[in-house]
Amino acid sequence: MIGNEIHNFARELWPINRSITGEGLRETLRRISKHLTKLEIKSVPSGTQVFDWTVPREWNVKNAYIIAPNGKKICDFSENNLHLVGYSVPFEGSLSLDELKKHLYTLPDKPKAIPYITSYYNETWGFCLTQEQFNTLENGIYKIVINSTLFNGELNYGELFIKGKSDKEIFLSTYICHPSMANNELSGPTVVTFLAKWLQELKETDYSYRIIFIPETIGSITYLSRNYKDMKSKIFAGFNVSCVGDNRAYSYVPSRNGKTISDLIAKHVLKCTDPNFIEYSWLNKGSDERQYCAPGIDLPIASIMRSKYAEYPEYHTSLDDLENVVTPQGLNGGYWILRKAIEAIEKNKKYKVTVLCEPQLNRRGIYSNSFQKKKFKKFKLILDFISFCDGENSLLEIAERLDVPIWDLYDIVNELKNHNLIKATE
Repeated sequence: MIGNEIHNFARELWPINRSITGEGLRETLRRISKHLTKLEIKSVPSGTQVFDWTVPREWNVKNAYIIAPNGKKICDFSENNLHLVGYSVPFEGSLSLDELKKHLYTLPDKPKAIPYITSYYNETWGFCLTQEQFNTLENGIYKIVINSTLFNGELNYGELFIKGKSDKEIFLSTYICHPSMANNELSGPTVVTFLAKWLQELKETDYSYRIIFIPETIGSITYLSRNYKDMKSKIFAGFNVSCVGDNRAYSYVPSRNGKTISDLIAKHVLKCTDPNFIEYSWLNKGSDERQYCAPGIDLPIASIMRSKYAEYPEYHTSLDDLENVVTPQGLNGGYWILRKAIEAIEKNKKYKVTVLCEPQLNRRGIYSNSFQKKKFKKFKLILDFISFCDGENSLLEIAERLDVPIWDLYDIVNELKNHNLIKATE
């Protein structure tokens, strides 16, 4: 089960402090590049204008903690990197408990969880802790140490291009800016890493692939600012990959258009895998599909997920872990649902039968005179498939008409092509 390999890779990446910039993000890209040796790690200087945004200063952390009045160290960044508010400015000093509380964040409704809080574009500092821990804080003077740096550095992202027979591209995007949380977001980059490995191992693909590992929002905006004209001319399908690691649900967020080939494939594959999948509306967007489908960009990008971001109880907390939330089975399901979608796009051709009227299948060994129910069912499926091979219906459209998973037709297509009974028209 490939989910075990993906889960092990997620464990390797787990302790790295990832943010929208910084050494943790670069280290994550370096670890990914060990699996994907052709991955290019790109950099964009701080202060670069990218559409309406500016690439922020780089942020790195050496250590951060609080010393309580009793001398005990609490909110230790080295024990859990969620303890420090993301992008906290450097600070060292002593504060009373009342003063310190202005910089502390908890989740009263989840008393055992450390929240995930960031302050990317507002220079401040803070710490996150469980409500249970907060309730034990005593009056007195607390020493605060935040050994962080903010400086004009760079924003980094990884890009992999796999050349296919066509210049038309399938696009996969995932983000690598979240620290130690499993479904959101170690599942996306680890699953995409193994999808990219599979694609690279194929002898040849019909389409080319553009695969990127980016920090969320600012990364997609930066990448689009550099590439969107080329992307608009070449990308005809793709997926934003996020939250694909738990084993509770399958879900889908459409593109803004809602009717692209990515949408149609996603809904078909999900329906045939789990009829109870959850279909959200475009108004439930929340990840980088916001940028890829923005007016003027208008890329055909949808999202296939397990439990959607902001819709599961552990979201953006320390409870989103690799034991109770993300499992090898969940990652395995996330990997295969996306792989099936990619395979479906690759195979979604239009076919035309090469003979008039019904071809004689038995003399070609395609049909035996057996009256076994299973064989007759397959024979009927072949004839039904041929009846729609008029050069106008795509394989997906035929699968929908026949009410079967598209992958049930792959062997039939190959067999009929081998006997020169059908030919692709596009």
